[in-house]
Amino acid sequence: MKMKRLVPYLGIVAALAVVLFVAALSFAPTAMRSPATSTTTAPAVTQVTSPPASGVSTSSIAATTTPPVPRAQKTTAPKASVTTTIQPVSVPVAQPVPTNAELDASASLLRAALVNIICYAPAGTRLHSISGSGVFIDAKGIILTNAHIAQYFLLADRNVSCTIRAGSPAADSYEASLIYISPAWLNANASAFVQTLPSGTGEYDFALLAVTKSATRNALPASFPFVPLAVTPPNIGTPVVIASYGAQFLDSGQIQSGLFPTIVFGSVKDVFTFMATTIDVLALGGSAAAQEGSSGGGIADSFGKLVATITTSTVTGDTSTRSLDAITASYIRSDYASETGNALDLLLAEPTATAIADFAPNIPALESILTVHLQ
Repeated sequence: MKMKRLVPYLGIVAALAVVLFVAALSFAPTAMRSPATSTTTAPAVTQVTSPPASGVSTSSIAATTTPPVPRAQKTTAPKASVTTTIQPVSVPVAQPVPTNAELDASASLLRAALVNIICYAPAGTRLHSISGSGVFIDAKGIILTNAHIAQYFLLADRNVSCTIRAGSPAADSYEASLIYISPAWLNANASAFVQTLPSGTGEYDFALLAVTKSATRNALPASFPFVPLAVTPPNIGTPVVIASYGAQFLDSGQIQSGLFPTIVFGSVKDVFTFMATTIDVLALGGSAAAQEGSSGGGIADSFGKLVATITTSTVTGDTSTRSLDAITASYIRSDYASETGNALDLLLAEPTATAIADFAPNIPALESILTVHLQ
């Protein structure tokens, strides 16, 4: 029996109310789950508008939407029945159970590499300011996040400004520039950023930023804390660490000056595919990480590798009853190679100044995909 699981964007669904940031929900990947009931979930990214002169006031809201037809399919053991939309996928052999010390070490790495991304949109426009998450994946200051967050970096000439925040609580730390955003995602979701309740499958929903300078008087570090991107996906049951800057339960003042990381220990509950034999989406079940603002957060394994990035979540009801999904690092690597013709490691090996300069000529065309919806 084919069942559709629908999830909205974690990072774009909260609108500004007067001087309040309204937390946005993230684009939820629509994935096929094991036979059960069909559920509709809401994004977990924090949308906000330009800050008032005295500071930024932010709050988040929950919403439910109906995404387009799902393209992710359930990955199952080889003996699972095959239909026209659900294809069986072999899952990796189970790994030894990690120790608590190994998971604690991964949690420390992921916590240090986690960032909060806030983009402010000017008041009186159709744009919504947002707050989401990201993770450093390279010592040079390269950040992996969602496309539905990073698209705002394309709108600098529309008076949209974005800041990278870090720490406990999160504080303005860096400025950054795009070095990659999926053109396929922009073309498929061009109008999402002006929608109140955007939704989608989560396919292609990733982007890369590079730190350009400090947002304070402090010098940039010689090396950024980072979690390297994994090559292979985890199996069902694999213990993982989940980290994000969730903001759903905070008021505006807390988001501005008291936003702390959410760190959760969990496991992979299920796996899905956008294709036929690859593990592209991890289902992580309910936890404190399943809330608005989590988009772009990281999933690390006990080996200290970033195995996935959060794209979607349900945001209503108790957090323990919600669902949280993430696209895998192996999918990101594969899709980047498919779209560019190059291995992602080649981009990561470049000096950040080179990567920024190489990508800059693409920005006008990519921006035009979005701005047509602002007319």
